Order: sequence, then C-alpha cells, then structure tokens
Amino acid sequence: MPELWGRTYSQAELMRRVGRLDQVAWVREVTLNDGQGRGVRILEFRTGSGFAFDVLVDRAFDVGRCEYEGRALNWTSSVGVVAPAFYENDAWGWFRAWGGGMVVTCGLDHTMNGARDTAAQFHQPHMFESVDYGLHGRVGGLPARLLGYGETWDGDECILWAEGEVRQVSVFGETLILRRRIETRVGASHFTLHDEVRNAGYSRTSHMVLYHCNVGFPLVDGGSELLIPSAGTTTDPWSSVEGYRTLTEPQADFQEACFYEAVQAEASGQVPVAVVNRRLGLGLYQVFDRRQLPEFMVWRMMGEGAYAVALEPGTNRAVPRSELRSTGQLIELEPGERRTYDLELGVLRGDTAIDGFQERVARVSAVAAQVPRPDPK
Repeated sequence: MPELWGRTYSQAELMRRVGRLDQVAWVREVTLNDGQGRGVRILEFRTGSGFAFDVLVDRAFDVGRCEYEGRALNWTSSVGVVAPAFYENDAWGWFRAWGGGMVVTCGLDHTMNGARDTAAQFHQPHMFESVDYGLHGRVGGLPARLLGYGETWDGDECILWAEGEVRQVSVFGETLILRRRIETRVGASHFTLHDEVRNAGYSRTSHMVLYHCNVGFPLVDGGSELLIPSAGTTTDPWSSVEGYRTLTEPQADFQEACFYEAVQAEASGQVPVAVVNRRLGLGLYQVFDRRQLPEFMVWRMMGEGAYAVALEPGTNRAVPRSELRSTGQLIELEPGERRTYDLELGVLRGDTAIDGFQERVARVSAVAAQVPRPDPK
C-alpha cells in the first residue's frame, strides 16, 4: 500500500479522500514551447513522496529533471533541453545538445569518442564502405514513439508507468529498436528503467549502450562521497585516483576525468553505488546488473559552472572501437537478437538510509569470492 506522510493507505482509503488521484500523484504529458526545447514532449512523474522526475519523450525517452522535496538530484547543464530538430550529429555535436539530466542513454551501436569503422556488414559497397560514429552515438538525439503512460492500480499498489520506443535505423545500415518502460509507485522515492534493444534488421549490427546518470548540486558539493564496491580503480593519465571519491568545492580551470572501476556484485549480480551528501542527509543511489552491464565508469567534473559527477554503467570498456573489434570484444547482434537492461535509481533520505546503503556496499566489497564476470548476452 502507498505510504504517504507517515501513514499507509489502501486504494479505497486513499480514493475516499480525493476527487482524483492527481491530487496526490500523477503522470502528466506536457510540451515545451520555447527556445531550443520547443516541441519536446515531457511526462511529469509525481509520486506523492516528494520524489518527482521528468521523462523526455522526444530525447530517447530519457529521464531529465529529477528532484526530492524540491531539491535537485540531477545535474542540469548550461545547454538545457534541446529538441531533436536542433541536434547537431557531428563528431562532437553531442556536447551542444547534452542538457545533463538524470539518465542520458548513449548508443545504440556506439559509445565514447567519435570513430570510424567498417560498413561491410550492410552490403552496400556502391554507397559507403565505412561508418562515422559521433561521441556517444545517435540514440540520445532521437525522439521516441509514445506507446502509453498512466496510473494503474494493482490491488492496493498504484503503479505509475510509461512506455516508449526509439528507432535508430538507416537504409543500408543498422535497424536497432529500443523499447523502454519506466515505472515507479505512488509513495515511492525511486524509479526503475527496463530496456530491450533488438536488431530488427537483416544484417549483423554492432551494439553498445551506456547509461550516463548525471548528479549535481546540492547533492554534489564539497565533502560529498561516492560509495562504490570496487576491487580497483584506474583513471585518465592526467588525473589521480587518490581521494577522488570525496568531492570538492567547484574549482577554476578544472579538467574533467573519468575513473574506471572494477565493480563487485552481490550474489544476485546487482551492483549498488551512490552519491551521498551527509551534511544534507541526502543521497542518490543506483543499482544495475553486472551480468547485463559489466563495465562501470565515474565521470568527475568539479569545474565552475559545470559541476557534476556521472555514474555510468555500460556494456563495454572505455577504449577505442578499433581495440574492441581487434580483441573480439565488440558486441554484434545477429538479426532478431535482443538484449535487456535494468536500472534503478532512487533517494537515500536521512542518516539511517545512508548508513544502511553504505553497509550494503561494504558487504559487497568485503566478499572474498566474487561472482564471476559473465558473458552479458
């Protein structure tokens, strides 16, 4: 049953007190009508607990703004929401349309820096023999087809949900279909994301996905901490892993860096990570399945005006595409083949919740015999 304001309510008890459910919680469709975001459809989720988030239907069905009791959890960049019509899909155009947001999907056939690779698998030698891939791929700039949304009672639980489909397709190229369901509940302070990616074409197609989950102020601040169950950390050559899990105040001329974690999983395969601000008594947690997403990276940017960290589980190591291909690590989906991915993000409210999650992370870190890193197929 939903827990609201310190009390649980059955469906009958709650509905006796309101004329419509949206007095308490809702999923509502709105459309932006100005600036570069003009025309973008948004689904506003409000759970009644103080937890709220927006699904950007026309930006890959990603999650944009996310807040708890009026305080932002996600990072919002200086760019803001950008409609697909204004998306610059060149090598570095992703930066001109990256508005931040709680979940930004990268893929579906490429992540990381721009690259060029063979197009021989698409059997069109007259037109092109290679494909150019921009930073983090194409999917993030594509609009979704809205399949449905709403509030559904299941006994005394009320599910708030939305489903969408994103098509990354080309004549004589890839035909990759992302079907996404985002779900929460009345009274909850978290949401789940379930993705299915399918090769709906008739040619073998490369596949990658990375979830760029961006956390910002006030959760990110001087003294905030990263909680990660890891067996080891490496970083970019210009940075250092020493002390990186404690965040600093904004710094002038700061140079971003990525940190690559050998994350450890619970027996179920789940990996719990978090950003916590003990001064506020607030945290944002993420849980993903290492069998689906075996790699994990932290993007750390402590610069002025671009002050954020990102929790980034993904399918592949952050190395050049050519290296993945040459070492046999490039995922290729056969026609009709599909993969699924699950992600949960939510709030840690108060010292008890933060301490409990920290203990969960510590238990994973302390296990001597870790679950093997399986094939993510």
